[in-house]
Amino acid sequence: MRRSLFAAGAAAMLALVTAACGLGSSDAGSEGNTGPVPELGADQRVSIVFESYNFGQAGAWTDTFNELIAAFEKEHPNISVTAQKPQGNSANPATDTISSLQSQLTAGSPPDVVQLGFSDLDFTVNQLGAKALDDLVGENAVQANFDGEEYPYAEAARKLGDWDGKTYGVPFVFSTPMLYYNKQLFSQAGLDPEQAPAKWSEVRDSAKAVAGRTGKDGVYVDCLTKAAKDWCFQSIVRSNGGRVISQDRSKLTFAEQPVVEVVSTMQDMVKGGAMPNLTQMQAVEAFARGDLGMIVESSAIQGTFLKGAGDEWELGAGAMPSFEGTQAVPTNSGAALFVFSADQAKQRAGWELIKFLTSERAYTTIASKIGYLPLRTGLVEDPDGLKSWAEQNPYLEPNLEQLGRLEPWVSMPGTSYLQIRDGMMEAVENVVFQGADAEATLRAEQGELSKLLPGGGR
Repeated sequence: MRRSLFAAGAAAMLALVTAACGLGSSDAGSEGNTGPVPELGADQRVSIVFESYNFGQAGAWTDTFNELIAAFEKEHPNISVTAQKPQGNSANPATDTISSLQSQLTAGSPPDVVQLGFSDLDFTVNQLGAKALDDLVGENAVQANFDGEEYPYAEAARKLGDWDGKTYGVPFVFSTPMLYYNKQLFSQAGLDPEQAPAKWSEVRDSAKAVAGRTGKDGVYVDCLTKAAKDWCFQSIVRSNGGRVISQDRSKLTFAEQPVVEVVSTMQDMVKGGAMPNLTQMQAVEAFARGDLGMIVESSAIQGTFLKGAGDEWELGAGAMPSFEGTQAVPTNSGAALFVFSADQAKQRAGWELIKFLTSERAYTTIASKIGYLPLRTGLVEDPDGLKSWAEQNPYLEPNLEQLGRLEPWVSMPGTSYLQIRDGMMEAVENVVFQGADAEATLRAEQGELSKLLPGGGR
């Protein structure tokens, strides 16, 4: 039972993988539509399909979203929602999102509303043909949803689903990287159990102390492998003043000195015995069992760690570590909600579903039952919202603090974006865990992957 919970938590962290040719159209609505789609009539019945990788994941994810869909249908009796996970056979439904949508677009029957990752934004808009919500329902309606009835979206989250000045996706669920630690192991290692390491040098030293004095492993940084994708790796790189791609997204820069320094620092932790050579799943399970002192991980997996700890050990948490003389730069994981239907009535019904799923009511449920960061952050001060939950959840504070200085996760450009991202992370993994030379490996991989950029990276 516990092992299945660990696996479910790890699955929540896997990002989207697969790419192919572009499909769909970028037209705002049905053919000939030049303005906002009409409101639904009071007796106008509409059926829509909502595809989300939250369905099919064990435990709180599916149960919570089934609860929300039922509440939406009760509030909108003329709209029927068929909820489905992405098509595919992967253990983690999140890995099937793009291929699932592409196959349904090819067949001419895409889902009406789809949950897709931020790293797919360029491809989602320019190749798959997500509809511009500003065109579908009007800019004022989109902004009114972000403003909310009482609590607006956090400023850092507002434009994560925007492209070229228009809103295509409404940010839905996301998290920031956190440093989780085992307070019991810290005490046994002679470390302060109430103080999370704030610098990477402190993480290294604390990890060595845990490994040397408890017989357990020290720290695992779940940001350094192909399986982890690049959202958290981008955070570490930005924290050292580097970038994996230039600001205009025309040139890969992950072989430049700030990135080489980051990868070398992580490699040194493996070579020095501070970090074990584990897979993502192995590390998550080891930490949840109490066999690992620290893990840098998404805040969305906090529930898995709390269940793993139970009454056996106590979970501690701190913000993303920083390098000497700098402040950490958190990035975001997560996904937004997009409309793909070409039918105006379904588009309007889809917008109503998006509004409901990103409302104060929905975020109160999502945050308290799953642990995702509530993007309407004012809810944590509301006695009828998340105030009680926040007071009982000391792990929320560093996450909210990071949200105030978050930089967006930058997606790779072009139709080969997934090959570029995965190739970069394979090179990082080879350096950190296989001992390859950092500068030579990153430079060689950057040269090859640059050929996949639009225009060949010129």
